[in-house]
Amino acid sequence: MAHLISTDVRAFIPAMDFALSKRFYAALGWETRDVDRGLALVRVGDRQHFYVQDYYRKDFAENCMLHVTVESVDDWYAHLSTVLAHDDFPGARVQPPSHQPYGARVVFVHDPSGVLLHLCEWD
Repeated sequence: MAHLISTDVRAFIPAMDFALSKRFYAALGWETRDVDRGLALVRVGDRQHFYVQDYYRKDFAENCMLHVTVESVDDWYAHLSTVLAHDDFPGARVQPPSHQPYGARVVFVHDPSGVLLHLCEWD
């Protein structure tokens, strides 16, 4: 029998301004490196990754979401508030932690392109 084992899933997210998006994710503390022309790999933690692509469609970007499980939404909210305090990332914003009906506390972050990050701490 075949071993149909998956070891990774990587989303591709759009960037209205490719260089700005890469700087944004690097400012969050995530490793960001170019892997091809118009494509950067973002490493979140030890084994989680996604791609930022030099491609943008407003309707796609504003419906694109990434869920990232974190240990402390309070720490992430404080960090993001500091990162965004200087207005170096136009369009990016963060909302205070909130309880969600599915059993988590979440910090919602919009990146400079409108992509929504759910930074989630499970109850």
